[in-house]
Amino acid sequence: MATLLIVDDNPLDRELAAGFLREEGYKIEFAEHGADGLQQIRERAPDLVLTDLDMPELNGLELVQQLQRESPLIPVILMTAKGSEEIAATALKAGAASYVPKRTLDSGLVETVRIVLDSARTEQMRKKVFAGMISTESNFELGYDPGAVTAMVDHLRDSLGLMKVVPEEDLTRISTALTEALINALDHGNLELDSSMLEGEDPSEYHQLREQRIQKSPFKERRLRVHARINRMEAVFTISDEGPGFDVSKIPDPTDFENLMRPHGRGLLLIRTFIPDVSFNDKGNEIRLRIPKAGGAT
Repeated sequence: MATLLIVDDNPLDRELAAGFLREEGYKIEFAEHGADGLQQIRERAPDLVLTDLDMPELNGLELVQQLQRESPLIPVILMTAKGSEEIAATALKAGAASYVPKRTLDSGLVETVRIVLDSARTEQMRKKVFAGMISTESNFELGYDPGAVTAMVDHLRDSLGLMKVVPEEDLTRISTALTEALINALDHGNLELDSSMLEGEDPSEYHQLREQRIQKSPFKERRLRVHARINRMEAVFTISDEGPGFDVSKIPDPTDFENLMRPHGRGLLLIRTFIPDVSFNDKGNEIRLRIPKAGGAT
């Protein structure tokens, strides 16, 4: 099982996060601030780092920046608190893989860790097999199957890495964005779940409704379609669902720091932060993600 390093100067917050993660079987280690965390990472690299932002000696942003230089393949998840929105946005752009508001650790931490860890794991043998690939085009169709989403993103990540469309240290963030786009299409598109329910008094109602609709018509018959075109100059992903669509004008503004604290619209905010070219069809049930080769034309 993966080893996670929790970096936070507040011992109560460290234990709170650790409690949720221990239940999933993860091995947990602790650091009291960024400098302590950095030293531990240099001595024995964890599989993932979960860090607070406001800490003495070396804050969360500085830790992310240092890890991007020293250990860019170790994913970092931010724990954000009210008042840390601006530094969190900067840390995401600097290399953090995702974030979880501290007030929603109970409902969002375990799933976020799972998504980021899945995105961060690569298969070395598959890289050898496909090392000579210069372009690929794929079409996928699936129902509600999060396991298939993970496998698909792993496949697309391998292609991106092999053709060096983006630097290797950016692959985890791109994979996280793709996963968020696919889950959004499944949950909010095909199942028509409203993420604002996660801001209500009982966020578990959202998950209960999801389980109901997976088994109920017309939701269970709806399909998700993905077209992926990758070559050594760019990657383009088109993700379509069979839901009614949504008003694209209501997409959260990723430059508005307040949006970081809201579960509603979190997936789209991450997508627009990590992918340079994002567009939607008029109906709002299809998203197009274009990633130009690093250093190439946009």
